[in-house]
Amino acid sequence: MEKGKKAWHWKVENTEEVADCRVFSVIRQRSCHEGDGRKSDWYVIDTDDFVNVVALTEDSRLILVRQFRHGSNEMSLELPGGMVDPGEDPLDAGQRELLEETGYRGERARIFADCHPNPAIMNNRCHYVLIENAKKVAEVDWDEHEEMEVSLLPLSEIWEACRKGELTHSLTLAALLRYSLL
Repeated sequence: MEKGKKAWHWKVENTEEVADCRVFSVIRQRSCHEGDGRKSDWYVIDTDDFVNVVALTEDSRLILVRQFRHGSNEMSLELPGGMVDPGEDPLDAGQRELLEETGYRGERARIFADCHPNPAIMNNRCHYVLIENAKKVAEVDWDEHEEMEVSLLPLSEIWEACRKGELTHSLTLAALLRYSLL
């Protein structure tokens, strides 16, 4: 930023939903620049919070899932996770998603960090849940649009998998970085 120049806040004057897309809505926000009074429309993806789960087995393997992603039109190796249901605690959502997607349940579940997935256009947060000593306790319970392959990767091999480009989902990479800082 230019020395001596102030960054100004934009005040939202009104909002209108312009598209309902099942798992998110597109909102038009009419906003006013507090510094010079300019008005502009901004478009925001309004969606529920997400959770990503860093789940480790008793023998220090990270539980991952491989699934098809329509945005990239590719298979993606990533952490288990999903949307936090309205009124649901993010910690509970993380434990639920791990069990539904992988059949694993663990101990000492806790939220260890969170982030804004893309604050330029999204209004939600992604909560990172750590679950230790995870064990397979049930069969998977996918929703009608889910189909995954569960993969266990030794924790000692995670950074090499990242370097090789095997893990490319940005929220997974951010969660692993934050986990490495614990």
